[in-house]
Amino acid sequence: MAELRGSHGKARHHLLTQHFGAAGLATLKGYQKLGGYDTLEKALAMEPKALVDEVKASGLRGRGGAGFATGVKWGFMPPPDGGPRYVVVNADESEPGTSKDRYIIENSPHMVLEGILIAAFAVQSHQAWIYIRGEYDRPYRMLMDAIGELREAKILGPKPFGKDYPLDIQMYRGHGAYICGEETALLESLEGKRAQPRSRPPYPAVKGAWARPTLLNNIETLATVPWIIKHGAAEYTKFGTEKNRGTRLLSVSGNVRKPGVYEIEIGVPFTHVIMELAGGPFEGRQIKAFWPGGSSAKVLPASRMDVTTDAEALAAADSMAGSGGCMVADNSACMVETTYRLLKFYAYESCGKCTPCRVGGNWAVRTVAKILAGEGSRLDLQILDKIQAGLQDGRCLCGLGDSAGWVVQSAMNHFPEEFEEHAVRHTCSVKRERAAASA
Repeated sequence: MAELRGSHGKARHHLLTQHFGAAGLATLKGYQKLGGYDTLEKALAMEPKALVDEVKASGLRGRGGAGFATGVKWGFMPPPDGGPRYVVVNADESEPGTSKDRYIIENSPHMVLEGILIAAFAVQSHQAWIYIRGEYDRPYRMLMDAIGELREAKILGPKPFGKDYPLDIQMYRGHGAYICGEETALLESLEGKRAQPRSRPPYPAVKGAWARPTLLNNIETLATVPWIIKHGAAEYTKFGTEKNRGTRLLSVSGNVRKPGVYEIEIGVPFTHVIMELAGGPFEGRQIKAFWPGGSSAKVLPASRMDVTTDAEALAAADSMAGSGGCMVADNSACMVETTYRLLKFYAYESCGKCTPCRVGGNWAVRTVAKILAGEGSRLDLQILDKIQAGLQDGRCLCGLGDSAGWVVQSAMNHFPEEFEEHAVRHTCSVKRERAAASA
């Protein structure tokens, strides 16, 4: 069936990206021409609890990786006690293969800010902080300019739209640490401390930034909020699956013809994402594997491209939706080499607080390096299996250790013959095929 198209030629399910490409969208004037901040004005006239209930009813789930129900998370915030409470926005986006938050900011920074301000009022906070990845120069400047416009227009300040409810947003630039994608490590960094995860409980909703109640959400999550409040939760639930509502952005990268960021209705198969939206593999190549949710998600073989993009289907396939970074490898990729590169990343980015992650990650890197050097044995495969098991199942304070373990576990499960070939026979059929193709 042909897709219905909306403004700017976008499909009807393009909720976030509907106006991307419109003239002047990054400016306050351009955003307001398309109805921008009308929803914030509407929200400020509602009861905060009604906003929380509407987001709960929408079924929106976090788009930062964990996929927790957004409205439920908002509802965890305790009643105001007269002290400060915060909204902290995770714009760190350091997951390999993921770039959709940057795409949102660079196209519509005011949509992000409107969502943040609605969330702040809903949880009865007056102060929001955006923690942005230090390398994101252009998105940082665009948000700073947009915040300046809001202050000048008095939408930020003591009485936004005449409502006696002060609102403000501040920016904080990160320092290039992957660990700050984890919410409690992000809070430590925001407070000027070394970025390491905290033990929980207490959770941030009770004791977050500066030991005060704090709501943490991701950029894409909050950018979705204005659409939900404007059109209603019932309208949002018409998109997606029964347990995973709405649309989401996927960053597709790797061995495809058309890498990029695509908004999809949750529930479409990865065959549609990889073979149709991203154009499939280059001529003479075949898809070999894909990581559906960034490098933290367990790799799946091409035979599982029929799996759908909802969290439940991906969990059943023993992977996850994660941060929406769909990384694709074709048959020119050696899975042992790929595993090595990903393991080096996780070992380097470990904050070192937890022994399994600090020690296990580096041990895994050394073991795979030995195998790639042609010095491995079957014993090394057994060692790798023990390392990945030791990294998983909550042995670390955050998911970085699990992710490193999943890199090994999933690659060895789905491509055992390549690991066997390297470790036992000290050869690589992929390298031979590469050499033959270039001869």
